[in-house]
Amino acid sequence: MSKYTTGEMAKLCNVSVRTVQFYDTRGLLHPSELTEGGRRLYTDDDLTKLRLICTLKIIGLSLDSIKGILESKSSGKVLSLLLDEQMKLLSDEIEERRNQLETIKTIRDYVSNSATIPVNTIGDIEHMMENNKKVRSRFRRLVVNACIISIPQYSFLAWWIFGGPWLPFVICFLVNIPIGILLAKHYFKDAAFICAECNSVFKPAFKDVLRTSGTIKARWLTCTECGHAGYCVEVYAKNEAADPI
Repeated sequence: MSKYTTGEMAKLCNVSVRTVQFYDTRGLLHPSELTEGGRRLYTDDDLTKLRLICTLKIIGLSLDSIKGILESKSSGKVLSLLLDEQMKLLSDEIEERRNQLETIKTIRDYVSNSATIPVNTIGDIEHMMENNKKVRSRFRRLVVNACIISIPQYSFLAWWIFGGPWLPFVICFLVNIPIGILLAKHYFKDAAFICAECNSVFKPAFKDVLRTSGTIKARWLTCTECGHAGYCVEVYAKNEAADPI
C-alpha cells in the first residue's frame, strides 16, 4: 500500500498543505501513521477520503456537516443521495446549455437565410430568458433581504461599542428575529428532503427545520415517513401538494 506525505496528499488533491493539516485538526482526516520524527503519513484510503471531502466542499457542504455525515451510520446512503442530486443538477444544466446552443444555432441559420425570425422561436427565447431571470431574481432577493436586515443591526452594534446607547441595537435585534424567521420560511416553503434510510421525499414542519443543523445541501432531520434521524439531502419540490412548512 502506498504512503503519502502531507505535501503529496495536497498536490494530488490540488489543495494546500495547510488545508490538509487543517482537516486533521478538525477531526476530518487523521494520518494513518506518524513517524518517529512526527511526520504525517497517509494511505490510499486516506487519499480517497480527502478527495471525497474536497468534492463535498465543492458542492456546498460545511466541514461540520461533512464530519457528521462521514461519522454517521448511514454515511454511504447520504453520500449517494448527495451525489445523485448533484448529478441531476449538472445534467439539467447540461441539457439547458444544449437547448440554448440549439436555439442559438437556429437563430443564426434564420438570420443567415432570412430577414425574419419565426414567432415560435422568439417565444422559446423569451421563455428561456424568463426562467433564468426568475431563478436569478429569487437568489438576489434572498441575499438583498438578508443584507437589508443586517445593516441596521450591525450599525447600531458599532454605535453601541463606540459609546452610543444600547437600546437601538436591542430593539433592532428583536425586530430582526421575526423578519429572519419569515425569510427562512419563504426559502423553505419550496424545499423537500430525501431520507437516506427509506429514500422517501418528505417535507418537514418549519419548526423542525429551524431546529436542525446543516447547509442548503443536507440537514439533520427526522424522516416523517420512517422515523429515521440523520442527514437528509435537500431538494426543491415546488409542485409538492403537501406543504407543512
